[in-house]
Amino acid sequence: MSGQSQRLNVVPTVTMLGVVKARLVGATRGHALLKKKSDALTVQFRQILKKIVSTKESMGDIMKTSSFALTEAKYVAGENIKHIVLENVQNASLKVRSRQENVAGVKLPKFEYFTESETKNDLTGLARGGQQVQACRAAYVKAIEVLVELASLQTSFLTLDEAIKTTNRRVNALENVVKPRLENTINYIKGELDELEREDFFRLKKIQGYKKREIERQMAAAKQFAEDQIMEKVSLQRGISINSAHNMLSAATQKDEDIIF
Repeated sequence: MSGQSQRLNVVPTVTMLGVVKARLVGATRGHALLKKKSDALTVQFRQILKKIVSTKESMGDIMKTSSFALTEAKYVAGENIKHIVLENVQNASLKVRSRQENVAGVKLPKFEYFTESETKNDLTGLARGGQQVQACRAAYVKAIEVLVELASLQTSFLTLDEAIKTTNRRVNALENVVKPRLENTINYIKGELDELEREDFFRLKKIQGYKKREIERQMAAAKQFAEDQIMEKVSLQRGISINSAHNMLSAATQKDEDIIF
């Protein structure tokens, strides 16, 4: 694509040239800012990716430990330990809340767990298996912490991925569409203004030439009129015809080539 499709449809004037230049400055500044934003988001994106990989690796071990702790508790306390725990628990002791973190203008959701109240489960498994039940609870609390952190990281990962794609699209649009179109428009306006300036210069030269020829014609006419007046005066003084007076005047004005001085 070239020509009209790669520039704006504007009137080539000095005012419009200033407006398009200002738009180009704004587009260049916006492109630089969006490029920096994309770089910052990319750095944060890679950091979150590393954290996700490490968290997933540790999550496998933690979930395995939790499953073994649950199996030990069931073996020691019996299969009805589940009902005993549910009877002693009235409200959840661990809860999750969300907040937002601003990274280069992008709001990333963050999840964090908190303990609202201590669960009164000191008497759980008092008959048998109390130590294994407490160990199982601690293992699953740690598993919940890792799961909440992983959920926060993956949500931030997806949000950053979408924000980076959007920012890169804007950067590419400014770099490959908006800025070239504005630059082509500026070149077009400059070319048209130069052409108008050349036309004005040529017009002025033609006018000056016409005025010069007109002045020369007027001077020649004035000279001819003065000669006619002189010839008429000579013819009246000497009583000769105007043609004879003209011949005498021409002979008087001609220079003899044989005379050096």
